[in-house]
Amino acid sequence: MLRIPFLAAAAATMLVATALPHNGISGAALAEEKPLPVMQVWKSPTCGCCGKWIDHMRAAGFSVQARDIDDLTMVKKLAGVPDDKASCHTAIIDGYVIEGHVPAQDVKRLLKERPQVAGLSVPGMVSGSPGMENGRTEPYDVVTFGKGQSRVFSSYR
Repeated sequence: MLRIPFLAAAAATMLVATALPHNGISGAALAEEKPLPVMQVWKSPTCGCCGKWIDHMRAAGFSVQARDIDDLTMVKKLAGVPDDKASCHTAIIDGYVIEGHVPAQDVKRLLKERPQVAGLSVPGMVSGSPGMENGRTEPYDVVTFGKGQSRVFSSYR
């Protein structure tokens, strides 16, 4: 009966694999991690800060597909971005809208927590937000939007 020793060996291997740390992360944590979904980004072909934000997202592990378009008005309208939450680029990831220079850690948190919102925004173009690093840093909030409601998701001071 080779089957019982094989199953015992497989079970022991799984137990050891989940108990050993991997670069400071437990095997159990590695087993729970899922690959990040692909992010679609619409941006102006002439906006340099959008490209820097995309670089920030890729450095954080996101797979990004960027599309250059001259007028983002229709994309923002179709995505449901309120005028007061608008910025220079719009992204869609796993059913959520990401508007503007939202930090990668907030997008990851959004995907993990899955709140009942349309998306996240950093309205305008705030100095010091990802992609807008220019030596100055202004305080800013990442806000949720959807169903006529908005709240602060995270603050950077």
